[in-house]
Amino acid sequence: MKVGLLYSRIRRDEKLLLSELRERGHEVAKIDVRKEQFNISEPPAAFEDVDIVVDRCLATSRSLYITQFLDAYDVPVVNSSETADVCADKVKNSLALEQAGVPTPNTEVAFTVDSAMETIEKFGYPCVLKPVVGSWGRLMAKVDSESAAEAILEHKATLGHYQHKVFYVQEFVEKPGRDIRVLAVDGEPVAAMTRSSDHWLTNAAKGGEVEAFELDDRALELVERASDAVGGGLLGVDLMETGDDYTVHEVNHTVEFKALNEAVDVDVPARVVDWLEAKADEHVAEATA
Repeated sequence: MKVGLLYSRIRRDEKLLLSELRERGHEVAKIDVRKEQFNISEPPAAFEDVDIVVDRCLATSRSLYITQFLDAYDVPVVNSSETADVCADKVKNSLALEQAGVPTPNTEVAFTVDSAMETIEKFGYPCVLKPVVGSWGRLMAKVDSESAAEAILEHKATLGHYQHKVFYVQEFVEKPGRDIRVLAVDGEPVAAMTRSSDHWLTNAAKGGEVEAFELDDRALELVERASDAVGGGLLGVDLMETGDDYTVHEVNHTVEFKALNEAVDVDVPARVVDWLEAKADEHVAEATA
């Protein structure tokens, strides 16, 4: 199998994948997206003879456009452009989960400071303001008072990009000092961990402590349904415990897994490569049918 790996920086996650692929004798084409040009009709030479491409782009904009090009070239890519489009935008993410009947935090979107303030007052304090595009917990704010809300909204309104003027307001979910990250392939969990912190943001990227987590039947169900809602693929499904149930607050399409690999007994990159091999075989079977 020849695997194309899209990247702009090789991190620990990519090194784990590369090591597993090479140990199995697969050919790997590392494709630095910063150096490629994408024609609307002809794929770059770097994609010649690849059986499957893995999108590990750091920049969301690159991920969204390149996966669209690869879909147009009929080059199999994980994740697909449709999945990337839904997961990269928190509004689309929340809508997909809600429409699929997956429990997810109550969310409203407003387009002016005044209407955003109305939503915040309706939700009450605390509530959460998030950028519609972003990761690693950056630019997220827990809003505890009217004065804090006014200051944050004014600051966002002055930022240049139009996305900062899309005010994504979400209810604050009381969780037990942790959330749950599940790495899943087409809805089937590879492994799961909790991320714990005294801070309201528990992301591993923010210093949250990680520990292996055993998924119960309800969590397994929600992971599968959340994956289906966004189009499937190699995903990070984030859940929070809410008493006797869970809520799914986000599904991530370019998921990191180095912390998970260290927290669990499962060989995470091996399981991911198992899945990549199966996806490549599926594409070959479809092409020759």
